[in-house]
Formats: sequence, structure tokens, C-alpha cells
Amino acid sequence: MAATKGRGLLMVFVDVAEELEDEFNRWYNEEHIAERLAIPGVLSAARYVAIQGSPKYLAFYELDEAEAYYSDTWKNILANPTDWSKRMSPTVIGKNFIRNVYRMIYPDALTDETNQADMSPAVLIGRMSVPAELDSKFNEAYNNERLPECYKVPGYIRNRRFEAVEGSPKYMTVHEIESPEVAETTDWKAWSAMVTPVWNSEVRPHMVHESGSPGVYRRIFP
Repeated sequence: MAATKGRGLLMVFVDVAEELEDEFNRWYNEEHIAERLAIPGVLSAARYVAIQGSPKYLAFYELDEAEAYYSDTWKNILANPTDWSKRMSPTVIGKNFIRNVYRMIYPDALTDETNQADMSPAVLIGRMSVPAELDSKFNEAYNNERLPECYKVPGYIRNRRFEAVEGSPKYMTVHEIESPEVAETTDWKAWSAMVTPVWNSEVRPHMVHESGSPGVYRRIFP
């Protein structure tokens, strides 16, 4: 079976004016997503709307590797937008526009199950940074103290962590969940408040979330 998830992501976050939302959503769903899925290296895609956090809309593209975004095919499409794209692209009408390219840093490899999984019905996205001198400690504590405990939460599917190849902040965590309500459960809140040695004493006080993060998003397309 063809892979549906890879080691790269393109994440496009944006707000749009209310009076433009209907056409914006039709453009994305009827033209833009299909156009992007036809590019080699784009494995799957979905669109989400924020239940918590911001910006409101997220277009989420799974790439075999981050380098897929820099291919000649992609560059050609960007240089030759359709007429509808010229009117409705988030680069034209968007507010609080974020377009980041990421490379996976955790886990080391995808399992077969993850490699062929559907786009999640909901995601919790954390976008954060730490001082450079804490990078190693931050990654070790996050990967080994925090993330394994997520799987004890009912409705939790999986997690992956990414480092920005283009854009900021440097780090992003993608938590896949069965529904946005998972983020409101006592089990999830207990995980959020969990105290672990290195994380709480040496890392968390210095970690900064980007504005609007963490965000909880529900899938709206497909």
C-alpha cells in the first residue's frame, strides 16, 4: 500500500475575513488540495478548523520528506497560480498567515501502522521554542518523560515531533486524537499537569509557546 505519512510536513495556518470564508473553503476543497496532492512527494492532506487556539484554519500536508516542498514541480505551481488561487490564496486574503515546512525528529522512524494511517479526525498542535542551549535537554525530556505517557489517555492516537526547516518557532508537536473532546478530559489535563524531573525543573520554565498555541483542531476536509 502507498504511504500516507512521511518524515516531512507542510503546515499552513491562516485566518480569513468572515465574508470570504465560504469561497475560501470551496477553493481549498474543490481545487487547491487536489492540486497539491498531484505533486510528487505529497502523500496526503487534510484541512482543520480550530476549536481552541489560533489561527482558525489549518491545511496539513504529509510529505515523504521536507525537501518535497522545494521540488521543481512545486516551484512551478507556485509561480503559475490558477485564477481562483490568485483571488483566494491565503497569501492574498489571509491574516495571521503561517506557512512552515518541517522535518520529523521524533520518533526516529515511522511504524507500518503510522506510515499508512489516515489523516487524524482531530489534532492538538503545540508550536514552541526554547533557548538554544537547552535544545538537547528539551528534546530528551520531551521524548522520554512526556510523550510516552500520552498513550495512557483514552482517545489518544499518536504523537510526532518536528523541527522547522522553514518558518518559526523551531519546534512543533503533533498529537493525533480521536476527537477535540479528548483535550478536555481529566486524563489529558492530568497529563498536562504531570510533574517529571527534568521537564518541570529545567525545561518547562524556559519553553515559550507561539501565539495561539497550543491549538486543538477538528478535521473539516475530507
